[in-house]
Amino acid sequence: MVALHHTDSKLASLSNSAPPKVRRMRFRFGDPEPIKKYFIEDDFVMSHLIALLSGSFPPGEESFIRSVRRFAGEITDPVLKKRVAGFIGQEAVHGQQHRELNQQLVELGYPLVRLLAFEPDSRIERLVVRLENVLPRAVHLAFTAAAEHYTATMAVKILADEDLRAIPGDPEIWNLLDWHAYEELEHKSVAFDVFRATGGSERTRIATMAFLYYAMIPFLTAAVLVSIATDPAAWRPIKVARQTIGLFRGPLLRGLMPELRVYMKRGFHPDDVDTSALLEQWQRQLFGTDAGSLVDRVKR
Repeated sequence: MVALHHTDSKLASLSNSAPPKVRRMRFRFGDPEPIKKYFIEDDFVMSHLIALLSGSFPPGEESFIRSVRRFAGEITDPVLKKRVAGFIGQEAVHGQQHRELNQQLVELGYPLVRLLAFEPDSRIERLVVRLENVLPRAVHLAFTAAAEHYTATMAVKILADEDLRAIPGDPEIWNLLDWHAYEELEHKSVAFDVFRATGGSERTRIATMAFLYYAMIPFLTAAVLVSIATDPAAWRPIKVARQTIGLFRGPLLRGLMPELRVYMKRGFHPDDVDTSALLEQWQRQLFGTDAGSLVDRVKR
């Protein structure tokens, strides 16, 4: 379903040149049934992981938007300009919908989500923006491009791995993840193409991904353990240990590192990983005019 093709990067970028479509979504979290605290198969570890990722998405995506906007005046290609506008619009809606979910997750007993999902113009965000401004612009954008490869790789798993899709969980949270994954694949190469078009170097791109490659999984593991430590109902060491082993051996993380590692090959372009068939399939399933499962979630 997903193939890796190494092509000339300029030609590869043309294969995904259509501007990403901005869909104004409205999910119905907790309707008609309230969200269970452990909303992924009563799995402490997976539920805490998804909750933390949801908490991190709004400020993360706002940072991605800022990284691209720092180069707005240097983008001359009209097609790329339209793709950037679509990227910014999609990321903004992702943040808004995850904030809706995050409010309920905090109420359910995920206090770390409140810390991660800090509000725009809060003291924490102002500190983050100051730190971003200390970084060279190219490095900030390289982080965005690398993170987009992470999310695109995870998106393929969410949409294509039947073992992962068979894990029962809250239906509306799965709807959110499906939509988010689909749009991550739609705009997976935008930040990368801005980086290339504005003179970003291969050395910076690869070094930035190398840092994320080695740091992300240990960081997330530690964050999940801290989150579980704040949740007395999950203080069941044997069950948590078993579920942690299951997570590392399971479909979400199985094979992830080699799929991420391709980004560090010189000359790589995100469109070398062909997800066009997957996008076509899920466009019909999510937004097909006759039977798309999320058509009624799109605000008109």
